[in-house]
Amino acid sequence: MPSKQPPTLGSLAVQEPSSTPHLVHVSPSTCHNLSMFKDLLKEYRRLDDTITMRLNRTNAQFRDRDRAGISGKGNIQDQACAYVWKELVENWKRRTEMINYCVNIVDQSIEGKRKSLTSEQGDARAERKTQAAMFADEVKRNQVHNELAVEKIVRQRSLDAFQSRCQYFSPPLTEAEARKWWDAVHIQESP
Repeated sequence: MPSKQPPTLGSLAVQEPSSTPHLVHVSPSTCHNLSMFKDLLKEYRRLDDTITMRLNRTNAQFRDRDRAGISGKGNIQDQACAYVWKELVENWKRRTEMINYCVNIVDQSIEGKRKSLTSEQGDARAERKTQAAMFADEVKRNQVHNELAVEKIVRQRSLDAFQSRCQYFSPPLTEAEARKWWDAVHIQESP
């Protein structure tokens, strides 16, 4: 029986590089399975949920790099903030793409059922079955659409935590995608 390595604990766990998120290819069946869809979003929102810990961990990593003489441009705090910001933006983009994809899939499903309902006129049993399926899809559509509102709240909460630690950070003007997210979140907070 091979010996199992103990988990990394303490300061070693903090200094260890974070694992990259596992990319999942979302299919129409993922969108129609609300439990799977929500579990997937929950997994992708983990970075946002642990933003303070991630900032601490990244700060420690960049401090260690600096001590080893492998420092980048700017001070350690700025480098750590830029790194975490990039992770956040990539994660927000992936989640938004996934939610929008599922919104489109569920909308297409409803539209397909609506078209088949018009072709089934006269067959009461088939019409009731299609109407029931449409109702179920409309419930899914509402749930998926609700995730867009949840996304705005999650992003705002993450930004608030991020800005409490990275008060002087602003994404470089050269990073158009990061600027777009930065501006979008800041527009949301104005009354």
